[in-house]
Amino acid sequence: MKKKQIGGLVIAVVLFIVTGVSSVLTNTFSERMIEKSMAQMLADNVEFQPPSNDYIAVVKVVGTIQEQTAAGMFDADMGYQHTTTMEYIDNLMSDGYNQGILLYVDSPGGTVYESEELYLKLKEYKESTGRPIWGYMAHYAASGGYMISMAADKIYANPNTTTGSIGVIMSGYDMTGLYEKLGIRYVSITSGANKDSSRLTDEQIAIYQEQVDEYYTKFVNIVSEGRGMEAETVKKLADGRVYTANQALNNALIDEISLYEDMTTAMSSELGAYEFYEPESTMDFWTSLFAKAESVIPKSEAQILKETAAEMESGVPMYYAEQLR
Repeated sequence: MKKKQIGGLVIAVVLFIVTGVSSVLTNTFSERMIEKSMAQMLADNVEFQPPSNDYIAVVKVVGTIQEQTAAGMFDADMGYQHTTTMEYIDNLMSDGYNQGILLYVDSPGGTVYESEELYLKLKEYKESTGRPIWGYMAHYAASGGYMISMAADKIYANPNTTTGSIGVIMSGYDMTGLYEKLGIRYVSITSGANKDSSRLTDEQIAIYQEQVDEYYTKFVNIVSEGRGMEAETVKKLADGRVYTANQALNNALIDEISLYEDMTTAMSSELGAYEFYEPESTMDFWTSLFAKAESVIPKSEAQILKETAAEMESGVPMYYAEQLR
């Protein structure tokens, strides 16, 4: 073998080893960096610097209401950020220049937990400050998106808004038939008859129905309080259907139909504050790059199973409009 060939072979081996070691180190480093959740990383990089004069704060709820998510520098839509929004409202409570909140909703709803937590935080804001909240519904303000709007003193909707869908859904898939066709035998060893819900019995369905009914009653009561209606009146409207803006207005689910600009003009005039403020993200290049790196790190079996379960419905109760999927 010629010297040049030997030299080339040695270089190739060295490069192979270096590449392998580098890959391991990169994955390990990246995994440790991402141990700090991308959600918190995003929250840490939202800057609250309101004006030093009277202003109205815009609180945007855009997308599915759920646990905080994170997106990288190449994603146009960051989606709803729960932790960031909750912290933002906390900051507004202690700012004397803030004169009120414009709650901008463009959401088909989301999880029971986060929807109600945000609703209660908005209620806390009103009770602790005495300041008003005005709501504006964009494309959608359905189910959980409608629930959070119940914290508003006045609700405006775009002429083409889809709203309503007052109800609860808990769904999943029974995969046992598919397993049988594929020759897969599912085995579970449980401590009780209701621990395994892979193939629901009538008794188990009844158990989950009780939970759905409980969340539904809570939703109805929130709407009853927010709209000043009798609970029985709300129930007649709360069969899960969605409403157009005109239908919602005729059923007293909203107060006015308006374009966004007209609504902001009316709000400014009544509150005497003419500047609208919302915080901006200060996420730098490297932080955003590490957030994006999450998508290229090899996923563990646990992560894959978790994501698959989420895609196939996890059985989590949702204030969510299935019609808007």
